Amino acid sequence: MGNIYSEVGRSLSAKRQNRSQDCEYAVVRALGLFDATVDSLIQRKSIRAKEVLRANQFLHAIYDEQSTPSDIASVDRYFLQYAIAARLSC
Repeated sequence: MGNIYSEVGRSLSAKRQNRSQDCEYAVVRALGLFDATVDSLIQRKSIRAKEVLRANQFLHAIYDEQSTPSDIASVDRYFLQYAIAARLSC
């Protein structure tokens, strides 16, 4: 999840700055990381797969025209915690 945040963070930042092409590229990379992570967790029968599948919060913030800056900030904070945890465990 820490690695996923790098792309989630990039896409959210690009969305805030109205850089749609950069946002799209980062979303595609993030989705690839989500897929790889879920596949790996499901193969290992890990209960953590459920947490990764909550990615719809991220997609909602990116693609829902009703999403607010606070929605985007909330998703950013959520995924940032995983990036911080990943750094601390290294």
